[in-house]
Amino acid sequence: MGRRGLSILAACAALAVGLSPAAGAPAAPFSFAVIGDMPYGHPQLRVFLERISQINADPQVQLASHLGDISVPLNCSGSYYARIKSGFDQFADPLVYTPGDNEWADCHQARVGAGNPLDRLAAVRSVFFPRPGRTLGRNPAEVTPQPGYPENVFFSRAGITFGAVHMVGSSNDLRPWVGLGQRAPTAAQRAEVAARTTAGIALVRSVFAQAKNSNSRAVVLLTQADMFSGKGAAYRAGYQPLVRALAAESVSFGRPVYLFNGDSHTFRSDNPLVLPKWLAFYGITKAVPNLSRVTVQGGSSVNEWLRVTVVDEASVLRVERIAFR
Repeated sequence: MGRRGLSILAACAALAVGLSPAAGAPAAPFSFAVIGDMPYGHPQLRVFLERISQINADPQVQLASHLGDISVPLNCSGSYYARIKSGFDQFADPLVYTPGDNEWADCHQARVGAGNPLDRLAAVRSVFFPRPGRTLGRNPAEVTPQPGYPENVFFSRAGITFGAVHMVGSSNDLRPWVGLGQRAPTAAQRAEVAARTTAGIALVRSVFAQAKNSNSRAVVLLTQADMFSGKGAAYRAGYQPLVRALAAESVSFGRPVYLFNGDSHTFRSDNPLVLPKWLAFYGITKAVPNLSRVTVQGGSSVNEWLRVTVVDEASVLRVERIAFR
């Protein structure tokens, strides 16, 4: 599914992230692209297809992923969803997409019509996940979907087990829907968050079970929410159950684990669960040095995408920051 052709004008900063030794035989050459929090604003929307074409032109890339948030200013209309979906369909390789809060959780705001976020979530699933178990893109691939949550999927490629987990910003939708006159999360809102979080934890456990069964060299998780940038009770409540499950599964797995997220817009590569701040915040007693987090650059000034390559090294993955032309 890779293409040959145009050369890439790259601004590359290779990162050796991940600490544990790799397992299994060396993988065949394989790279995947990661973007998120775009297109933001009309200028980005005008060049969105050009940026997709640049990723398509990279002969190394065999898979793409979008980590959610597809509009600023917010646009919660079905027609806008369809427009972005048509862009996603231009990816030459399979595209794995996980939704962000801008797509549905923030749609209560008066400036976008004070819509019901749960109605918009249903619309997002209808537009972007019409065939559960198949990625987007011109050459879709088969993946394993989670019943009731078609956006949550897992699959294996090149000795790596991947999972896409639907966790969003706005404290995972625990912020009140003030555009609908709410001062606290509604019962329906809390029920949706609880059910989706439970599903996300189950998906994470399925990913690690598959990784162990197939002797994967590493686990890669894709999600929108930056779970290591905020503060407060709602923020903790929104993410603590998943973070604690991720920590426990990573320790048990013992090999490199990579968490790719968007949401906070600034590129970052770190190991958050070795820091006392986050261990204490989430109530985790044992550091998790094999969990590496990479935040993709996004927002109105985004000028790069990530090319992630499987390498025959202890880090397993090499992350390169590639400049958009």
